[in-house]
Amino acid sequence: MWTEIDNKLCRSFTFSDFRAAFLFMTQVAEVAESQNHHPWWSNIYNEVNFKLSTHDAGDTVTEKDRKLAAAIDLLWENKAD
Repeated sequence: MWTEIDNKLCRSFTFSDFRAAFLFMTQVAEVAESQNHHPWWSNIYNEVNFKLSTHDAGDTVTEKDRKLAAAIDLLWENKAD
């Protein structure tokens, strides 16, 4: 579930291993590029953390962030982990 913290939509995802986490990040990168909206994220071993906000809107949460979050959720639901 996404949580809004400090004007950012935040969520963490945990995978079985680094490879699965990296595959997910690669899929998110494709979606983010197609939406021209690039997330802040971090990855440590099997965990991927996101903080979504729109820089052009003063680093606040906008519809662009909600749209990307929904796309990330869809990738998560359909992952082959």
